[in-house]
Amino acid sequence: MIENLIAAFHMTATLEVFFAVCLGSFAGIIFGAIPGLTYSMALALMLPFTFTMEPATGISLLLATYIGGMTGGSISAILIGIPGTPSAAATVADGYALAKKGEASIALGAAVIVSTIGGLISLIIMILLVDFISKFAIKFGPAEIFMLVLFGFSTICGLAERSLFRGLVAGVLGLMLMTIGIDELEGVQRFTFGNVQMLQGVNLLVAMIGLFAVPHILEVFLQRINKEDKVNFDVGEVKTTLPGFQFIKKYFNLVLRCTGLGTSIGAIPGSGGPIAAFLAYSHAKNSEKDPKEKDTFGKGNIAGVVAPEAANNAVTGGAMVPLLSLGIPGDPATAIILGGLLIHGIVPGPMLFIENAPAVYSIYFAIVAAYIVVFIFQVNFIKYIVKILKVQPHHLACAILIMVVVGSYVIRNSFLDIYIMILMGLFGYFLNRIKIPITPVVLGLVLGEAIESNYRTAMSLSSGEISIFFSSIVSVLFFLLIILTIALQVKKRILEIRKQKNQFDKGAA
Repeated sequence: MIENLIAAFHMTATLEVFFAVCLGSFAGIIFGAIPGLTYSMALALMLPFTFTMEPATGISLLLATYIGGMTGGSISAILIGIPGTPSAAATVADGYALAKKGEASIALGAAVIVSTIGGLISLIIMILLVDFISKFAIKFGPAEIFMLVLFGFSTICGLAERSLFRGLVAGVLGLMLMTIGIDELEGVQRFTFGNVQMLQGVNLLVAMIGLFAVPHILEVFLQRINKEDKVNFDVGEVKTTLPGFQFIKKYFNLVLRCTGLGTSIGAIPGSGGPIAAFLAYSHAKNSEKDPKEKDTFGKGNIAGVVAPEAANNAVTGGAMVPLLSLGIPGDPATAIILGGLLIHGIVPGPMLFIENAPAVYSIYFAIVAAYIVVFIFQVNFIKYIVKILKVQPHHLACAILIMVVVGSYVIRNSFLDIYIMILMGLFGYFLNRIKIPITPVVLGLVLGEAIESNYRTAMSLSSGEISIFFSSIVSVLFFLLIILTIALQVKKRILEIRKQKNQFDKGAA
């Protein structure tokens, strides 16, 4: 273990990794702070730049972008009352109320310090959980892995947003896109329509760039044409004021509880930052024993910033648990990080900890470095970072358009990928218009190959007997978890429909 730690330290303690962490942290904060942009988009744009980098450098760039984006969402939430990311939505109520009272500096300071504490504690929890899960999963065969990945795919129910049916449709569309090209097991052409270039299939990274970036660009340009993009945020002069020791002592227990909550939720595929943040906010309010303090929630209570920010940043550590130990991404951001790992020959799963342990430890070091750099950036450069909020949206969209075209081309030096990126972007824009979520499409693209290959391998081993998928306790357990996941989500949708119906009936009365 000591040898692996030393090897990982040498991999990450380089000038290239330092610059990559700085660039990723800065990009993540900017994309996280600007309402409308997301750190998932930042990750998709950063991914092509990692191809010529060493694995440790490229992965550090992606992890820093992820962490910076999760932290940056609180900036606009506090200063202008608009969350930069969905994970920062719970921060708005008290963060913006504090800003209107002239206490934006202390709100930003509290957000950045609890984000760092929550993220680093979740990293410790992640290290302990990942090792345990990987040792358990090492005994999996094709049937068990198929059930495991199918369980990850069943979390589409949780990513379906408004409609379970639409989420399943999106997931199937992702699986269909994954089949284009050459069948890796038998070498036959699938859905190429006689086009030789289509033999290379739809590249996952190209698809993600198109799905996340192009719809936003189209929306901005359409708003410009309709003269609707007159958004200018007056944030004034701001700075970050770090809270003192007494503040940290007072809220440390709350931070620990919310960090545990965020890490647990992050480890469940399909949940993510927004759920963790709102649950933490609710916990902070309900656990407040002073009635006068409880009444100040939503009116400028600093605990309403501390709780959601600790929880949503703890999600980053939790989300890496199923990603590294089982190869299951829980959200679009970790799906892109998975793509980056695969590009650099790092295959997540239980064997990773045996075959490439230094790579795992280098990820731990990169996460620590990213949190430190993000902390320094937000403390010292916040007054410069927030100026980006004053840039006109169509100017940003033009810069992003150039990046997505260049990024799509350099992935495989293919003009076909530019066309595919544009088509996927138009497809994503169409899905947005008809209220079909994009995230399940990405999940289908990411997990589709593993589902197909393990299913076919298991069926070959059993000579076509479907019973192989129920021949072990692990397989049956995951099958029951799949049923439970779907049942809980169906129940949730039914309750939401009933609630809406009751509200409608009361309004009609």
